[in-house]
Amino acid sequence: MSSEELTALDAARIAVAALLLEGVRYVVVAPGSRSAPMAYALAEADAAGRVELLVRIDERDAGFTALGLALVTGAPAAVLTTSGTAVGNLLPAVMEAHHAAVPLVVISADRPEELRGTGANQSTMQLDLFGEHVRFAADVPAGRDPRRAVETALSAATGAFEDSPPGPVQLNLAFRDPLVPAPGDRLPAESGRRVYHAPRGPLALDFPPASEALPERRTVVLAGHDAGPVAEAFARAHGLPLLAEPSSNARFGPNGVGPYRLLLADFGPESAQPIERVVLFGRPTLSRPVSALLARADVPSALYQPVPVAWYEPGRRTELPLDNLADLADFAGRGSATWLDAWLLAGAAAQHAVDLTLSGSAAATGPAVGALVWEHTRGQLVLGSSNGIRDVDLAGAPAAEPGATIYANRGLAGIDGTLATATGVALGGRQETTVLLGDITFLHDAGGLLLGAGEEEPNLRIVVLNDAGGAIFGLLEHGAVEAAGRYGTAVERLFGTPHSVDLAALAAAYGVAHRSVSTTAELAAALAEPWQGRSIIEVRTDRHGLRELHARIRAAVGAAVAGVLAAE
Repeated sequence: MSSEELTALDAARIAVAALLLEGVRYVVVAPGSRSAPMAYALAEADAAGRVELLVRIDERDAGFTALGLALVTGAPAAVLTTSGTAVGNLLPAVMEAHHAAVPLVVISADRPEELRGTGANQSTMQLDLFGEHVRFAADVPAGRDPRRAVETALSAATGAFEDSPPGPVQLNLAFRDPLVPAPGDRLPAESGRRVYHAPRGPLALDFPPASEALPERRTVVLAGHDAGPVAEAFARAHGLPLLAEPSSNARFGPNGVGPYRLLLADFGPESAQPIERVVLFGRPTLSRPVSALLARADVPSALYQPVPVAWYEPGRRTELPLDNLADLADFAGRGSATWLDAWLLAGAAAQHAVDLTLSGSAAATGPAVGALVWEHTRGQLVLGSSNGIRDVDLAGAPAAEPGATIYANRGLAGIDGTLATATGVALGGRQETTVLLGDITFLHDAGGLLLGAGEEEPNLRIVVLNDAGGAIFGLLEHGAVEAAGRYGTAVERLFGTPHSVDLAALAAAYGVAHRSVSTTAELAAALAEPWQGRSIIEVRTDRHGLRELHARIRAAVGAAVAGVLAAE
């Protein structure tokens, strides 16, 4: 090392100071040797009360924990790994952060230039490993000042760089030996001071009623993922029906329609009151009926897009992008009393039909579990992918006011890292948090239950719908293939992925409280109980009757809505 070069620890201290100056308050550390200088510098900042450290041994869970922290705080959160395969394990979290516009900061430690390409242990090509999934990537050579790279990276992560949406970035920091503190270095005295972001609570906005000068139109407001309460306020102000996904954080208010996806055909082109226009807030991710509506050439649609978004490429969608509410109001018009009443009456009839069908059996089913979790959760709710979020979308009745802030990994809608994401949400939000997920999603991230000795335990209630396999495929075309019997047991093996894992034993291995329920009454009682720390509610159910249950729900809703609309 030349006399002009920084030592590894001095460079790391500069990097940490720059990260904190740019607003990073949480860093998730995965242990490793090459990343040691950053780990020691972060330990110093942690002792001084300037940053909050979390330690995870699994880099994938570390990445998703940081993702959850960034989701709940709205501020950049960082994850630190050593070199080699450790960096590759972050790819799923980076991909999700890219498509969901989450400011995730990847700090990957690396070998110095003289060791690259030599076969040195744990060395590979790390820069640009994430390709187009990061907003910015920088390679900082060993001994160099990393401040400029950190400043640029954080600017890109928060969306202030080149007018792009927020998203993940990579800082690839090379370190040369020695990687440990100098003999005279030591941790500062513990200050006890901590700086936390205030948790975001559920919101309701209020707009003045729409101008009478606006034309009456049969418009619906679709609130997709991350739409926000602005969608509810817009629908209410304009007298329009609100069709809101659970993770929109707009599924509440007087205009909300619960089982909306089962009603779209009743307001189709052949109906007495066909939909004329669609106003879209957020990203629609859950149902084919909604996708079909947005694909109709005879129904103009507009997308409210006040800031750049990451979930689609410009020009690749058919909706008209509008960046202000005045233009959106001109496009949408206002709903007549007849239009809104038709939707609300149909929605009430559909909700009653769903509730009645589900109450026909005491046994817990996916839709019944979704409805109960939706009803009972306060604080924060994380919804896993696959059937869990769709069960809530089908059966969760919109409340008068928002009951909880909802989070879900809908960037790519994968099941990766759901427990780790929920843990980050719980720790960063400082509120009681519930996560609803299926057994396959739970098992896919069982390592997310692992907390090292001394690590903070989140106040997290984990509701696992355990039907001994993957149920969602049975509701798709694969269910019909299985029913036809033409492929024997292939569908069950390849898509159902049956298992016999003892979740109680798994919970015990990780030191997490566990209880098992099998009826809706037992689940309602369990959800009503207070809890501290982490607890698992395992809901045992059978997925093999799920396709028939959904058929009965559709039939019941169809009959109930037909009667209401005929009376109109």
